[in-house]
Amino acid sequence: MQALFSDYSITNWVLLFFAAFFIGLSKAGLKGIDMLNVTIMAIVLGSKASTGVVLPLLCVADLMAVKYYHRHAEWKHFWKLIPWMVMGVLIGVFAGQQMDETLFRKIMAVIIVITVVIMLYLEIRKTLIVPANKLFVSGMGLVSGFTTMIGNLAGAFSNIYFLAMRMPKNNFIGTAAWVFLAINYFKLPFQVFFWNNINASTLKTDLLLLPALITGFIIGVRIVAFIKDSSYRRLIILLTFIGAVFIFLR
Repeated sequence: MQALFSDYSITNWVLLFFAAFFIGLSKAGLKGIDMLNVTIMAIVLGSKASTGVVLPLLCVADLMAVKYYHRHAEWKHFWKLIPWMVMGVLIGVFAGQQMDETLFRKIMAVIIVITVVIMLYLEIRKTLIVPANKLFVSGMGLVSGFTTMIGNLAGAFSNIYFLAMRMPKNNFIGTAAWVFLAINYFKLPFQVFFWNNINASTLKTDLLLLPALITGFIIGVRIVAFIKDSSYRRLIILLTFIGAVFIFLR
């Protein structure tokens, strides 16, 4: 255990604990804040390598989210997104395997900035007719699947989809919980056997970060319970914007 702690400086451990805490907050329903986790993990571990530490934590947090919000899922949206997200993951497996670290980081930053612009546009144009055609669903699904594989950033694009569908707060969180439970567990073997960035060392790190994750989830659930549906949309956009700034300036 002592040897494991020596792998990182005290500052880096503090950052990793904050990152795990933000994962818990995000899975409890504070969507958008997960990009702070992505940013912090990438700073400490590197953009691509960080995905091997983050994914097991996400899998644990997904189980917690499904346990708490499972009754609120809208299954029609689940089944619309999942096939396209699976395809996006498969594209990401091969496209991201040999991707240059600098290019990888730049792609992450651009994706987030584009996401925020689209989300702001949707919110400002309240009379905007939501695209209900297959092109919109397939586009969001493919991009979400690709970005979740290369950088655990699918939350940003899934936020766009769920916000566009004008889903109530709990339905938003419950549906997203089931979607990412399925997708993150689908990603696991690719991270282990293709990218080789999940191993005994990363799992030991995850084990030490679990208390911060659980604490974040418990606090997040309590915060979300006090947020009205009418305010939830604006909060998600604000948190996503803050995360985009962190990614862009990193």
